[in-house]
Amino acid sequence: MATKWKNKFVIAAWAIMFTFGLSGIVSFVTFGNNYIQRDYFHTSEFQNVLARFTGDLNLFELNNITLEEAKRSIIVTEDEINEHRYRSGYLTDQITNINAQYEDLIQQALVMENQGAADIYLEERDEKIDDIINVFKSDEYVLAKIIKEKEQILEEFYKERENYRPEYLKYKEALYFYFENSATGKFYTNLNESDEESVKNFMTPNNMLYITDYSIPSNYSMYYSFAGFDELENSFIPFEGQIAVSKSLSSSNWAMIEYERYKQKQIIWWMYSLASIVVLILCFYLLKKAKVILAGIEKWRAYYNKVPLDLRVIFFAIIGFFAAIFLIFINEQIFYDIENPFVYGRDIITCMAVGSVLWFLTLVQGKLLTLEFKDRKNVKKVWEKALFYKTGQSIKLLFNKVKRSLKDAFLNTSTGMQLFIVLATVFGLGFAAIMIIADPFFLLIYILLLAFIGLPIIVVLIKSIGHFNRIVNKTNELAVGNLGEDLPVSGKSVLAMLASNINVLKQGVKTSQNEQAKSERLKTELITNVSHDLRTPLTSIITYTELLKTEGISNEDRLDYLEIIDMKSKRLKLLIDDLFEVSKMASGNMELTLEKVDLVQLLQQSLAEYDDTIQESSLQFRITYTDMPVYALVDGKKLWRVFDNLIGNVLKYSLENSRVYITVRRLDTQVMITFKNVSKYELSENIDELFERFKRGDTSRHTEGSGLGLAIAKSIVDIHEGSLDIKTDGDLFKVSISLKLVV
Repeated sequence: MATKWKNKFVIAAWAIMFTFGLSGIVSFVTFGNNYIQRDYFHTSEFQNVLARFTGDLNLFELNNITLEEAKRSIIVTEDEINEHRYRSGYLTDQITNINAQYEDLIQQALVMENQGAADIYLEERDEKIDDIINVFKSDEYVLAKIIKEKEQILEEFYKERENYRPEYLKYKEALYFYFENSATGKFYTNLNESDEESVKNFMTPNNMLYITDYSIPSNYSMYYSFAGFDELENSFIPFEGQIAVSKSLSSSNWAMIEYERYKQKQIIWWMYSLASIVVLILCFYLLKKAKVILAGIEKWRAYYNKVPLDLRVIFFAIIGFFAAIFLIFINEQIFYDIENPFVYGRDIITCMAVGSVLWFLTLVQGKLLTLEFKDRKNVKKVWEKALFYKTGQSIKLLFNKVKRSLKDAFLNTSTGMQLFIVLATVFGLGFAAIMIIADPFFLLIYILLLAFIGLPIIVVLIKSIGHFNRIVNKTNELAVGNLGEDLPVSGKSVLAMLASNINVLKQGVKTSQNEQAKSERLKTELITNVSHDLRTPLTSIITYTELLKTEGISNEDRLDYLEIIDMKSKRLKLLIDDLFEVSKMASGNMELTLEKVDLVQLLQQSLAEYDDTIQESSLQFRITYTDMPVYALVDGKKLWRVFDNLIGNVLKYSLENSRVYITVRRLDTQVMITFKNVSKYELSENIDELFERFKRGDTSRHTEGSGLGLAIAKSIVDIHEGSLDIKTDGDLFKVSISLKLVV
């Protein structure tokens, strides 16, 4: 156990040493250009400080122009006048734009009856239009506007530059300067010396840590650029001089702080770089001698080789990348802030530990991959298990599938050739478009090709795609059982043949599907409705029978209960009789006793049965029939049942205070009997549902009735070789009975 922990310690120590050595090399390369300088004042960082300082010095002192002087120096060129004048277009365009901007605002104010706001918008619009007209009328007017704009820019510039005065004053405390204007001989300095000679004698290497000659040309731009600075450049004059850092500066001055900090970092950098080189050499020496590390690599090899080869290479690259990133982190932490080593020491240790792990894993993977690639015979076998190889095989299989698909595309030669022609045309037109770029002469040829070949093919292609999409939509509808209309068939193409075959198949399925669906629906609804309508009176009979068994009920209550039981029993009998009658009609076992019957008289008798009910209702019956008898060969009892059912339905389902129209008309060899009323219930769009058994206009099934009335009526009329039709128009319900007349 001790040996095992000792081996782990050796591996960890070696990994840390190796990471430390690499980080030093990276530090040497990364920061070498900065820390090989003589001191801080020769670094690029300090040169940037000088650039900022001289820019501010030029603006605040050397070429310090007052705001009023800057305004007086404004120059406006003819190009600027024209640019301002045509900035937003020609005169008519600008006036049109202004009118468009205010039109909606004025209209909205007028709609809101806010005349005051409308007047304000009108005034603003007119002022802008007058301003534009004056701009195009007078150069002096434009000149004044441009000068005003530039004055505003200068005011903003002078206000903005004050934000940089604190930084300038900070730099000025450490940087001594002497600048002279070669043309006028005037000099500027921040030294206490009164004459130029004294200043030059003081600014020598004996008194200064750093001294350099510096030139400020007339077009010298600030380190910080502002809008409006270009208005001042023409007024600047060039300066020549020197900038220096005194040896007598206080240790608390920012320049001395940076100077001392640079020296410390420079020492650390040299020590760090040299130490890392020594440690890295030691690591390579130990790697050759230490059997522990090599033994560990061999131990992991069996597990590592189970991973696909391409994934191993990817993992190697990823871990190596992050290992390199952590080297950069280590360098940044070491040189981040040398004044707080305890604060940032934890981060350095963390980065070093993580980086050591990553670099050790990178080296181990590199070694294992090297061993893998040395065995060239085995590489081929390993590669066949790689993901990229398997992906390549999948692509190959895909290519074979595409090849087979192309072969299938030409099973029908006509279709395959059409596809080939379309593709050839598309690629040909694309190539022709590229040729236009090479030589515009081909534009005419391209237009001719597009007009006589491209457009006709596009039309045919769009038409074929439309036909194909209709076929696809139809097959989708057929798949979900929606047969719909037949597909249009035109021409003798493959798509036309396919559409025709689909129509044939659809017609073969349509009849059986409709019958099956109807049978299932009728079966379900019949069971549901029969169960409901039979259960309702039966439940009442059972309930009141139980109440009759109760002791102590009065004779009056007993009679009421018996009356309810009697009523519900008759209701139950009526339902059962109607059900048997419909079943008998459906089976064809009904016998008719045909007689010559006056239909008008039979209708009058049927209405007379409901005379009291009609008088008590709010309905107004309008009955129209001929004065002459209308005879038909019918079974009077059965046809009376038809009229009875229809009149009963009218009384139950008509809207209150509406009219009911009943007419009897001769039509050549037919008699037409019509019942029309306004339904108080919403009618189904599917008229056939009203003929189904136990269907009611009252879907809540709160009205009296069996729901078999129309079904019985239609069955009776059908047996008489007549017809019973229903039509609806909104809530208008119309039943028409047609029977043969006899003389």
